Amino acid sequence: MTLFSEHSTAEPPGKARLWIRVLMARWRQQHGRKLIIALPYLWLLLLFMLPFLIVFKISLAEMARAIPPYTDLVSWMDDKLDISLNLGNYLHLLDDPLYFDAYLQSLQVAAVSTLCCLLIGYPLAWAVAHSKPSTRNILLLLVILPSWTSFLIRVYAWMGILKNNGILNNFLLWLGVIDEPLIILHTNLAVYIGVVYSYLPFMVLPIYTALMRLDYSLVEASLDLGARPLKTFFSVIVPLTKGGIIAGSMLVFIPAVGEYVIPELLGGPDSIMIGRILWQEFFNNRDWPVASAVAVVMLLLLIMPIIWFHKHQNKTAEGEA
Repeated sequence: MTLFSEHSTAEPPGKARLWIRVLMARWRQQHGRKLIIALPYLWLLLLFMLPFLIVFKISLAEMARAIPPYTDLVSWMDDKLDISLNLGNYLHLLDDPLYFDAYLQSLQVAAVSTLCCLLIGYPLAWAVAHSKPSTRNILLLLVILPSWTSFLIRVYAWMGILKNNGILNNFLLWLGVIDEPLIILHTNLAVYIGVVYSYLPFMVLPIYTALMRLDYSLVEASLDLGARPLKTFFSVIVPLTKGGIIAGSMLVFIPAVGEYVIPELLGGPDSIMIGRILWQEFFNNRDWPVASAVAVVMLLLLIMPIIWFHKHQNKTAEGEA
């Protein structure tokens, strides 16, 4: 018995599959681009907006001795819908100068560390970009290699280097440069050293990419027209690599603001950064609403440079077009 007779009106499976393929091709042609554009927004919604809204919701709650340790914003009591929004957590941040000092010090550490990474990273990126092709990959590997080890192990290694009887002090004593050990560990200087060392590759790589894309015929034209090398560097090379500088600065500045491990292990009692405040509020005080308010304010502070960076990228793209 055959499945399809001569008088059967059903289409053979091969023809049905062909129609399905045609319909799918038409759908991809009409909606494929929209789907591709929607994927980054979906990713942003799931991994940024949704966690942010959860944290923002907790910041409007009140502390409670419960699991989780905060009250519900919406509850049903006595046949009535009760909505309680607590703005006292944000007012608490304004009343206590500790939080303002923590934000200020975090921004200061991040800004100074970003500047130091730029001053160190630009010459490094220049050296890598202008090295021989045979050694360029080796130099790039040396830049990336520290990132292959655990971040925590690297910070602990700096504790061994900077402590009073550590490698640095013993070396300086052996050279006769100092008569007694320098107190570096558990100071703000140690925090700067740790942040610059940890985030330096994030500055080097974007600048290196910008230097590799640089049209050096413009540099030669500037020199041929009589401009000095220093003037050529600041008037031609730096503006043309500004995109890499800004991208590297964002990659260093944004995570440095919320850094916790480095100030906790290398810093002292004066190293009051917002990451340490968040940890204390979440785990020591178990005051999740205040901690969430601290996180929301920190995120709002970080959104401003991100928006500025995107505006710069859009202007650059329009200029290239």
